[in-house]
Amino acid sequence: MITQMQVKGLMFDPYNNAYIVILRDEDQSEMLPIWVGKSEASSISLAIENVAPPRPMTHDFMKTYLDAFNAKVISVVITDLTEHTYFAKIHLTYADSEYTVDSRPSDAIALALRTQAPIFASESVIRKQSSEELDQWLENLKPEDFGKLDS
Repeated sequence: MITQMQVKGLMFDPYNNAYIVILRDEDQSEMLPIWVGKSEASSISLAIENVAPPRPMTHDFMKTYLDAFNAKVISVVITDLTEHTYFAKIHLTYADSEYTVDSRPSDAIALALRTQAPIFASESVIRKQSSEELDQWLENLKPEDFGKLDS
């Protein structure tokens, strides 16, 4: 089973010197924080804010490439969480066929935002990330921790 998620914010985690993409389900009952690198966070941020860079970034190029061949992103699914590493798949259509491509979640999310494709997370990933340590971290978050990207 999978749950549709929305990107609700992007924040910086000073403890790990990394960025976190916050995904939430429609009911706001489930949250999935995914730690990403600086360049991936930048790409996701530009997509959230609808900012077009002066030259295409990698994810803009990926979208242009898919568009040139009339391939469409159907959806992105965060499929697994193993040893603190998330895994994702991008589902595409091309020439009346469907394809699934392995991806890092950060790349999949950046592409989904550019193509307006839905983002899903498997129930097992949501369950695995629910830990006591994470719950404590989430309880200490304040609205200002999300900055201007909180939606």
